[in-house]
Amino acid sequence: MGSNSSRIGDLPKNEYLKKLSGTESISENDPFWNQLLSFSFPAPTSSTELKLLEEATISVCRSLVENNPRTGNLGALIKVFLSRTKELKLSAECQNHIFIWQTHNALFIICCLLKVFICQMSEEELQLHFTYEEKSGNYSSDSEDLLEELLCCLMQLITDIPLLDITYEISVEAISTMVVFLSCQLFHKEVLRQSISHKYLMRGPCLPYTSKLVKTLLYNFIRQEKPPPPGAHVFPQQSDGGGLLYGLASGVARLWTVFTLGGVGSKAAASPELSSPLANQSLLLLLVLANLTDASDAPNPYRQAIMSFKNTQDSSPFPSSIPHAFQINFNSLYTALCEQQTSDQATLLLYTLLHQNSNIRTYMLARTDMENLVLPILEILYHVEERNSHHVYMALIILLILTEDDGFNRSIHEVILKNITWYSERVLTEISLGSLLILVVIRTIQYNMTRTRDKYLHTNCLAALANMSAQFRSLHQYAAQRIISLFSLLSKKHNKVLEQATQSLRGSLSSNDVPLPDYAQDLNVIEEVIRMMLEIINSCLTNSLHHNPNLVYALLYKRDLFEQFRTHPSFQDIMQNIDLKFPELKFKYVEEEQPEEFFIPYVWSLVYNSAVGLYWNPQDIQLFTMDSD
Repeated sequence: MGSNSSRIGDLPKNEYLKKLSGTESISENDPFWNQLLSFSFPAPTSSTELKLLEEATISVCRSLVENNPRTGNLGALIKVFLSRTKELKLSAECQNHIFIWQTHNALFIICCLLKVFICQMSEEELQLHFTYEEKSGNYSSDSEDLLEELLCCLMQLITDIPLLDITYEISVEAISTMVVFLSCQLFHKEVLRQSISHKYLMRGPCLPYTSKLVKTLLYNFIRQEKPPPPGAHVFPQQSDGGGLLYGLASGVARLWTVFTLGGVGSKAAASPELSSPLANQSLLLLLVLANLTDASDAPNPYRQAIMSFKNTQDSSPFPSSIPHAFQINFNSLYTALCEQQTSDQATLLLYTLLHQNSNIRTYMLARTDMENLVLPILEILYHVEERNSHHVYMALIILLILTEDDGFNRSIHEVILKNITWYSERVLTEISLGSLLILVVIRTIQYNMTRTRDKYLHTNCLAALANMSAQFRSLHQYAAQRIISLFSLLSKKHNKVLEQATQSLRGSLSSNDVPLPDYAQDLNVIEEVIRMMLEIINSCLTNSLHHNPNLVYALLYKRDLFEQFRTHPSFQDIMQNIDLKFPELKFKYVEEEQPEEFFIPYVWSLVYNSAVGLYWNPQDIQLFTMDSD
């Protein structure tokens, strides 16, 4: 570090870092800080280089962890950063590149050090490092709480500093530092119910920034602002090519390269969700904040803000009982959500908004272009083998929420699509959105039957079809065939398991030592799925028989499939409804409330895999007891 460009290999011997982590206390007014912060660091461009950076600085970090209780240099560095941020907005307006550059470098060092501190110690120990007083040489609970002040400062920086080319980098770094602050969860197997950082964020001076922070993060996601292009020098190149300002420009260009290429755990170098690192980091922070556990005496204010915000075109006043409310452009948000569904985190945001914000849900269900939202969700399900199970599950839950609305179920059969190129099983030159949805969901069920065999995936797929069934209209011939084909497949599977159970029972009579497989459980699952399929068929015939000639033809063509179930005690009642065209058998499937134990590990797995410029050693992580596919 210092006035010349630094390389990863030089960091352990860097004299400025040695002094920072050494045994000498450094005042916040010392000229040393200007020297330390005048570096242009070639930012890592891969997870391998991020790991090398951590390994190269581990000796410096360990030395600081050991010496900071006596020197308070971490606190001094933070105070230097805090004093600089007071002039940051004015510096942005005046295009003071050097001041902003040095302020960013201070935050970059703080973020790197905090990540190591949080990984190696408890929150209580971390807090002690923030409460050191140089004059007395000890810790004081009455001293100004730097940790809380730093969090408030980061929130102010994110919400108040205008987004320009020269402030883009520091805005991303501020969001990343907040993610690091909350990363204590990564090092605990259980969901954190009480946390010092949670306490600061949910009360005190940070609380008034709640709605403004959530709104800013949402707009960052909506705008998808790309970083300044690589090679766009902030300063003119000097003739000797080795000066400080040229080093800064080339360092910035390299930094944009790492942001564009992605960070830890990226599956592809040019993933669409990483084309805007600011949007990516903002979305991850928003999801982390939304999934913080409630305090013992107050609900999560960030979740409250997400639950209550309204459209900018809604002029009705907010009820006084709703805190942290704000308004945002729903049309822009809807467009961004439609365009970004290739990433897990965007799909999780869509689920969160549909599930928790009734204003958003009502707005989306009233849209006349729902195909723009539904088609990306169907593509996720269609390419199920390329997606992780959590992404698929979220996409299914979104469909289930949408199909709870009868208006949606009617309208999707009125939207006619042409030439669905990503559907490869059959050429679909013209098909309704409703028929396509049926085809994709049935394909997901069949994939699950042969591969993952997840009971809950079956249940949610069939529940979505059941919700739609009363509104089936003009089903495509291929969709009608696939419904009956799925029922045929289930019938064969039922007969096979029943035969295996019978043979196993006969074999057990001659050998008492052989344990019996649990065929009863398998039969119960298959029979439950078959019953749901029969309910779907019954609901369609009862409510829209004359609207679905293709389904009627498919049923008549395969009528022998239903014969065996007419005398089966589990299906007699529903078969009578089908045979006699009984009055409507009313049912509605709704999504089940998912526990925090699902969402919090899921959100942090997204942070771990998708946060650009952040690396955590996999050996240190304690949280991920779930599947990591």
